[in-house]
Amino acid sequence: MNTKLRKSNYLAIAFMLFALFFGAGNLIFPAQLGQLSGDNLAPAVIGFLVTGVGLPFLGIMAMGFSGKNNLQELASRVHPVYGVVFTALLYLTIGPFFAAPRTGTVAFEVGIGPYLNEESHQTGLLIFSACFFLITLLFSLFPSKIVDNVGKFLAPALVILLIILLAVAFFNPMGSIQSPDETYQSSAFFTGFLEGYNTMDALAALVFGIIIINVIKGFGITNNNQILSAVTKIGLMSTALLVIIYVGISYLGATSVVELGVFDNGGPVLSGAASHYFGTFGGILLAAIIILACLTTAIGLITANAEYFHSLFPALAYKPLVFFFSILTFVIANFGLENIITFSTPVLMFLYPLAMVLVLLTFVSPFFNHSRLVYIPTIAVTFIFSIIDGLVALYKSLEIRLPEWLATLINNLGDVLPLYVEGLGWLLPAVIVAVIMIIVTKVKK
Repeated sequence: MNTKLRKSNYLAIAFMLFALFFGAGNLIFPAQLGQLSGDNLAPAVIGFLVTGVGLPFLGIMAMGFSGKNNLQELASRVHPVYGVVFTALLYLTIGPFFAAPRTGTVAFEVGIGPYLNEESHQTGLLIFSACFFLITLLFSLFPSKIVDNVGKFLAPALVILLIILLAVAFFNPMGSIQSPDETYQSSAFFTGFLEGYNTMDALAALVFGIIIINVIKGFGITNNNQILSAVTKIGLMSTALLVIIYVGISYLGATSVVELGVFDNGGPVLSGAASHYFGTFGGILLAAIIILACLTTAIGLITANAEYFHSLFPALAYKPLVFFFSILTFVIANFGLENIITFSTPVLMFLYPLAMVLVLLTFVSPFFNHSRLVYIPTIAVTFIFSIIDGLVALYKSLEIRLPEWLATLINNLGDVLPLYVEGLGWLLPAVIVAVIMIIVTKVKK
């Protein structure tokens, strides 16, 4: 049967994918990048787009290209145990431990928090997050309706609200672009590159890719080449929209410094810009943008986690898992945004290199017949650097001085490894090991 998707189907699924990707962090981090990068906005944004858009697109493509049914099957090319551990940790990271709680917390901090006094802040967060994750729970209980609920309603509404704010800011900027912060003076591209980690979208792509593929299969498409073609078109549409939004928000941040000053995160930038252009209505508009963005992402994350752990432990039914993850996410959200970000950074520095290497190996895997002789050493050397980077990030996040041995180690690595200082020290060793092992597999054959 030669089944094809209609244009309306492509559009609905692309909006759905965009909405799953686009959470509150995607609003805050480019706004902060714009403020700090100043005159170096262009290279900083390009770096951010590589990890914030390019890697998620590659992740979506990798899942379609691999022909695997889920991330665990793909990661099991390294080893079955690694497949389970890596996949479970990734799901929990983008789910109840970090990304999902952040959706509710940021929605409150930017959309509701500014209208409350300091004394009632914690109580307000408790009440808001309870309502927020109750709605998330209700949507997540019925994943078969995800295209209708997310793709056809919430995502278009989100895009319209964002375009209104960004269009006004583009044609009537608040002020001129200022000099860059010292962190963006000499390495704006790589600083933006690492800032893109915070979106967590490259990790989420390995999860959302399966959701998209299953939706495509639901339309009757079963041929692998047709699935890959559909995934490519949908991925290009959704990531193109992400590029437009990211560039617009970054520009908004860059032109806001004179009027608003520099903030610790992008939340006040957006709320200040909305108030500047639209007054009270601007605050309501921003709150709607934030809540919609966070809600759509939270639904996708809770749904994906419940489905994965149900497949991992079939005795645990899907709906009880939705309840469990929704409650756990609600509890962690009430520890506050600052704590969530503090502890998420080291985990991201650990997981991102492993995820990127897995994605890149996926595309060349047919060349060496998916041999573990390539996968295991390449992932192993990446794992070593990921441990070091995660540990360094943990000390910095907790503002604890590095132990002498660790400080000496990273100084030595910085002297001998290209791009180590920029946060990409794992790249060259992983490539060298992969190339050597591919040659070995060819010689053995």
